[in-house]
Order: sequence, then structure tokens, then C-alpha cells
Amino acid sequence: MKSLDPLAGVSVFLKVAETLNFSRAAEQLGMSKATVSVQLQELEKRLGVRLFQRNTRSVALTEAGDTYRQSLGDLLGQVNKAEINAKALHDGTSGQIRLSVSPDLGQRYLSGAVAEFSQLYPDIDIFMDFSLEPVDLVERGMDLAVRSTIANEQSLIVRRLASTSLVVCASPGYLKDRPDIVVPTDLLDHRLLHFSPLRWGREWHFQKSEQHEKVSIPPRIEANDSIGLKEAAIRGAGITLLPRYLVADELRDGQLVQILDDWVTAKLEINAVFPANRHINAKVKALVAHLSKALRHALEPS
Repeated sequence: MKSLDPLAGVSVFLKVAETLNFSRAAEQLGMSKATVSVQLQELEKRLGVRLFQRNTRSVALTEAGDTYRQSLGDLLGQVNKAEINAKALHDGTSGQIRLSVSPDLGQRYLSGAVAEFSQLYPDIDIFMDFSLEPVDLVERGMDLAVRSTIANEQSLIVRRLASTSLVVCASPGYLKDRPDIVVPTDLLDHRLLHFSPLRWGREWHFQKSEQHEKVSIPPRIEANDSIGLKEAAIRGAGITLLPRYLVADELRDGQLVQILDDWVTAKLEINAVFPANRHINAKVKALVAHLSKALRHALEPS
């Protein structure tokens, strides 16, 4: 059974009721006079009443037509207002953005960048979800996620924001009086602190010229929180492999020391991730552009 649209023909009715002239109403609506007549006939048939009295010289509302017009009130005004509000959301001038970020990246860089964005776009509200776990963006109602990752899921749209590297590091106190580390396999003589979500599992990968090394890690401490592993390394618990952006300050002030710096570890991409079946509106695009600029300035200085 064909469903009936309760708004079909309403805008035509209101325009004819306003002008009391079929030709003028058709011109203002950008329709043919025949189309206006057909839509009104279908509306009258659906309502079961006659809305206009019309002859060759004049058009007038019937009693039912006048009552129907008054009942509709400012319907078109409300529709126009709804369109303006929807367009404002699409154009990025207002509304909410729901953003999922990993805690390490979020706390170190993205919170500040989001605060700056909020100043630039005061009518856009930001909801930030700090989570390391994979998030079903559609189920959670998230507009996007920002993650530092080596592998990306095929079902998601990915936009690169910036890149960094992984760094092997430990505290000077831990390294004192312990065996030297010259090649990756020397790590096996040490206490190792491992980030469990690493894509390779308990393996650390290294490259130097044509040499490729994979070291299977027997971790003394294993955690899914990189900030906690950094704190453990600072306190002398062992050697860890973490994103450079997370340990840059500690390397600079000497709390941590980089190890095997002549070996290359994995390049870590920082990406904005979107649901594959969701339109990316203007306000989300504006936030992604702002985050990309902030991250590249911080992580990829020229």
C-alpha cells in the first residue's frame, strides 16, 4: 500500500491561499499552473473536502479551506527555520562534535588543540571520549576518532594528521651498571616494559640499512596504558618502546635516554578515522584541519 505524505501539496495550498491566484502561485513556486492544480486536487481528495471555490475569474477559500489554513499556522516559517538550522550544522557554524581520542595523545596534544578550536568556533560544542580501546563509532554516536596506529581497518575512512616514530628508552638510573645495548637482541638481557596493544604482539621491530631485526619480548611489565609505562620507565623499572610524542619532554630533560637510536623503529601514523557510511560535514572537516595543523607543528617541526 502506498504511504501518504501528510505534507504533500501543503506548500502549494498555502501559496494559492496567500495569492488567490493559480498563475501567480505557480510562478512564485517555480511550477507550472497544471502542476499546482494537480497537487491541489490530490490534497483535496486526500482530505475529502473542497479547499477553494474557483471559476474563470476568481479564486476564494471555502470555509474548510480557511479553517485548514488557520490550523496550519506558520508551518512554512517553521520549515524554513528548520532548514536554516540544518544548514548551519552542515556548514560548521554550530552543533556538537563527538570525538574519541587515545588518552596519551589526547592529554598531551589534542586537549589544547580542541580548546583553541573551541575559541575559534564558539557555537560548536565538543564531546571528548578518552579511550584506548577500539570504538564502534556508529554505535557510540562518534563523529570521528583520532588514533596513533600502524594498521588501519578497511571499514573506516582514514585521514592522516601527522606521523611520529617509536622510541626505545629507559631512565639513566636503570641503565647505570647494566649491560650495554648495541644491537636489538641485547635487549633480552634487560627488564622490558611492553605496550600490549602493539600490533605485532610481543615483538619489537628494528631496521638498520638492509638489516631487519625482530626481537621477541619477555615483558616484566605489560600494560595497555602508555602513560603508565612511561612513568614506570622514569622510575627505573626497565626499558620501554613508546611513541616519540609521549616521551619527547622526558628525553629533552634527561629523565629518559634513547637507546638504539641508530636503528629505525616503526613509523607511527596519527590518523583521523571516520565511519565509512557517514557523511563528513563541514564542522568535522574544520576540526580535522585544525588538529592536523596543531599536530604537524608539534610533531613534524620544519
